[in-house]
Amino acid sequence: MAMFLMTVSHNLRNRLVKNRFQHSGQTVHKYFHQVLDAMMKFSKEMITPPSFNDKLSDISNRRLRQVFKDVVGAIDGTLVHACIPSDKQLPYRGRGKGECFQNVMAICDFDMIFKYVVVGWEGTAHDSRVLRETIHDSRHNFPLPPPDKYYLVDAAYTHTRGFMAPYLNARYWLNDFRSGGRANTKKEVFNQCHSRLKNIIERAFGVLKTRFQILKRMPSYSFDTQRRIVLACFALHNFLRKTSINDELFSQYDDEEVQLENSTQNQTPSTDNSFRASEQLFMQGFREQIVNQLFSNT
Repeated sequence: MAMFLMTVSHNLRNRLVKNRFQHSGQTVHKYFHQVLDAMMKFSKEMITPPSFNDKLSDISNRRLRQVFKDVVGAIDGTLVHACIPSDKQLPYRGRGKGECFQNVMAICDFDMIFKYVVVGWEGTAHDSRVLRETIHDSRHNFPLPPPDKYYLVDAAYTHTRGFMAPYLNARYWLNDFRSGGRANTKKEVFNQCHSRLKNIIERAFGVLKTRFQILKRMPSYSFDTQRRIVLACFALHNFLRKTSINDELFSQYDDEEVQLENSTQNQTPSTDNSFRASEQLFMQGFREQIVNQLFSNT
């Protein structure tokens, strides 16, 4: 287990782990994969679907907790470095980048714990496509919220029942408000509040990638092994979040003002029309109710 943790946290290669623990390279390889197998079972205990009956005690801002009282978490994707054979790299090449990535979609609660993770998508896959096909594929057991609940998503996803996106053509990212001043319109007030809450998943991704350096430069394992390594890192993240009372890294990212860089932040808005128009109209009306409530209190 110590060899496995050293490998994923510091991204040490087999030779360095062999020298550190005074074991043969074959032994290091053998036990790394044995622990990885065990981590797949462990991940089922650590990454559990959200309970839609939970109260939002984890949202620290009382006003936002009252206005967004039916939110059950945030959804987003992030790019994790992938090592892909040269003849299969094209679908995995990052947007505008020469390196390869896998797109990972996750659901995060407001205590920075991941409740659901889908790994292995090509780096070029749009976030809305990943979500749509995950929902429609019963093998993934996606935790759809009940009719009165919803997830927060950014503009890369469709604004429809169960998924609340921000307004388009209005400032959204927190850095926009830091540099451009306070929100002025109803749409900007809503977008700023939405961004403050959804920011929790960007912060969780920040902790994950800072703690597990292997996610920034994946070794040349088989792609199935790479997918399993990513899932293991998410499980370890949850374990540490649930058990660590004083963790310096979590304390750093608990700060809502921490500067973040989300690797999928610059995706184009969703053009997915697979959701029914009535479902989208319902969510538009729901969003308007929240906007009016927020704006009346400013």
